Amino acid sequence: MASQLDQLKAVTTVVADTGDFKQLAQFAPQDATTNPSLILKAVQKPEYAPLLADTVAAHKGAALEDIVDHTLVKFGQEILKVIPGRVSTEVDARLSFDTAATVARARRIMGLYEAAGTPRERVLIKIASTWEGIQAARVLEQEGIRCNLTLLFAFCQAQACGDARVQLISPFVGRIYDWYKKTAGASWDEAANAGVNDPGVKSVARIHAHYKQHGIATEVMGASFRNVGQILALAGCDLLTISPDLLAQLQASEAPVPRHLVFHGELQAAPAPLSEAAFRYALNEDAMATEKLAEGIRAFAVDAGKLDALIEAQR
Repeated sequence: MASQLDQLKAVTTVVADTGDFKQLAQFAPQDATTNPSLILKAVQKPEYAPLLADTVAAHKGAALEDIVDHTLVKFGQEILKVIPGRVSTEVDARLSFDTAATVARARRIMGLYEAAGTPRERVLIKIASTWEGIQAARVLEQEGIRCNLTLLFAFCQAQACGDARVQLISPFVGRIYDWYKKTAGASWDEAANAGVNDPGVKSVARIHAHYKQHGIATEVMGASFRNVGQILALAGCDLLTISPDLLAQLQASEAPVPRHLVFHGELQAAPAPLSEAAFRYALNEDAMATEKLAEGIRAFAVDAGKLDALIEAQR
């Protein structure tokens, strides 16, 4: 019997969610995703210290943000040596509300990849799913720079990303689950909210169905998983990005993996695009999404600052 990981790969593109590229080969993912927290975690490991030191040394005298981008791209290049597909590299979360700055930073990151011989088809630029971030992605996509819109919690964010024709979105399953569980407190029923009934799973399934129903080409990649059950409940999603720990659990099991996300309906005309006002109001009405988006940006910004400090200490 095939492992759950191999069974999952038959219906969904499996993506590794890590900056630790030395772990990747054993799971043979198609793509890989990184974020500021994952890169920070990796560069603090002894086996990656030389990579950071060499990158800093090679760009002595450069601006801090330049060295940061070179570091992110260096990790991306190493990851691309191990996987056949794409790597996602994230724009500084502190630019999440600045469209022009996000566009400029994304262009620079892509320029570094291309200067190193990496074709842009193998890179996704990760951007937070704020209104400003989505509009930056709209511009970048028109230039042939493919984007991965992250920190996505609300249906309106997915709608706006579809309107902008972004390449891929990363709805966060685990963080949605966290919010509902914390909000429910003692009344939370884990069994009743597991698998396909998990609030994070239901959010991704709704977005996936909407895109397929309306012929929206944007890829849906479930992200931020807390347990294997959430992953298995989304078998059939376009892609799923999974941490090494959970990939190992899937690899160790041979239990059956039924496909849950299958679209059988007829295509319908796409709804009218969301205006900025409609987007902001819908996001405001979703307390979970409003809180988790803000929290996620703050957390990534903190880790970006810590990475800055590590690099500053070596300059």
